[in-house]
Amino acid sequence: MTPNIQIPLLDLVTPHLELEEELIAVFRDALRTAGFIGGPMVEAFEQDFAQFCDVEYCIGVASGTDAVRFALMAAGLRRGEGVITVPNTFIATAEAISQAGGLPEFVDIDERTYNMDPAKLREYLEIRCRKDRRNGKPVSRRTGRTIAAIVPVHLYGQPADMDPIMELAKTYNLVVVEDACQAHGAEYFSQKEKRWAKAGSMGVAGAFSFYPGKNLGACGEAGAVTTNDPSLAQKIRKLRDHGQGEKYYHDMEGYNGRLDAIQAGILKTKLRFLLEWNTERRKRASTYQELLRDGPDQVILPFEPSSTNAVYHLYVIRSEERDQLRTYLSTFNIGTGIHYPVPLHLQKAYGWLGHREGDFPVSERAAGQILSLPMYPQIKANQQREIAERIMLFASERRRAPSAFRPLHANRPLDSFRTPPSEFQWK
Repeated sequence: MTPNIQIPLLDLVTPHLELEEELIAVFRDALRTAGFIGGPMVEAFEQDFAQFCDVEYCIGVASGTDAVRFALMAAGLRRGEGVITVPNTFIATAEAISQAGGLPEFVDIDERTYNMDPAKLREYLEIRCRKDRRNGKPVSRRTGRTIAAIVPVHLYGQPADMDPIMELAKTYNLVVVEDACQAHGAEYFSQKEKRWAKAGSMGVAGAFSFYPGKNLGACGEAGAVTTNDPSLAQKIRKLRDHGQGEKYYHDMEGYNGRLDAIQAGILKTKLRFLLEWNTERRKRASTYQELLRDGPDQVILPFEPSSTNAVYHLYVIRSEERDQLRTYLSTFNIGTGIHYPVPLHLQKAYGWLGHREGDFPVSERAAGQILSLPMYPQIKANQQREIAERIMLFASERRRAPSAFRPLHANRPLDSFRTPPSEFQWK
């Protein structure tokens, strides 16, 4: 092992230096044409990203939060209606629901994938809701609100299990908007349709963030909505631009949520490399899997079902002694992150929803154990070996210490969460 090697959680410098001249050319073009808002740069990126996501339309917006919010509004969400999502996500998911006039309704996550658990979704709809005889939509027994939509989150770059989610949405007459803000290029194999589908192409709309740290990141704030619905696309174009159908003619009250031309040009430049970068992320994830597969039982590795091609926006492990492990790694200059330490239903911002600790136990348990390891296309194999060896040493030292790891569940061994070789396939 190399002592004191500096391994950041994320490297945003290297890829920008590699593309420096091309990115500067984007800025130079904007200066020479004064094309800062809308125009050819935005339209060109929208066309390219729509093609990348296998959809008809892409509408560039100012952020991923705007993307979720505008998609829900354009899909017809009414003020006070409930929108089902998960508590294990960044707050922007729920903020977008609230700001669109909706009420976040949470269901718990799958223990292995950290995405929406379709069984919990079914339970919520069948038991925790009653059916409105007028429109067939569910009504929450807890809040009395009509449920209008589902926002599954493709967390960490892995698609949620969309077939059963879409089937339940159809049964209960609900709109599905995918939060694909971490899943640029991720794929899901639909058994129902017998094909691979891109994240952002399965619901009525998909929402993407291009925050700088994303797999496809801008050099500032940016987002987009993808859809195959021309009417929805047109509504979002108006919503992002003060409700204008044409300049100074406002069909509705809208927002200032446009994608800047310079950011669009940067994203178009980077998009040419996204497939390569995603492939490298999968290779890096495979390296971690191999290095840690025979490691300590106390460390739970990511689980990737055979029905997904994840793009590993984050590589997230679990440990009951997460905080101690994080501190230990930091002493060797190894960066880590926690995504996310407090589930949304326990955040002060959503105290008004009236949830308590224990309402969503899987999300709560995961929040206390998840740890993001360094993950980016440029991370080196020797850096990954250093990280893995430090994790092994930590586990070895803890086994010798009086406070040993405890199992996650009284009746479920840790091995049942580790990635079975037959399920972890590179497709």
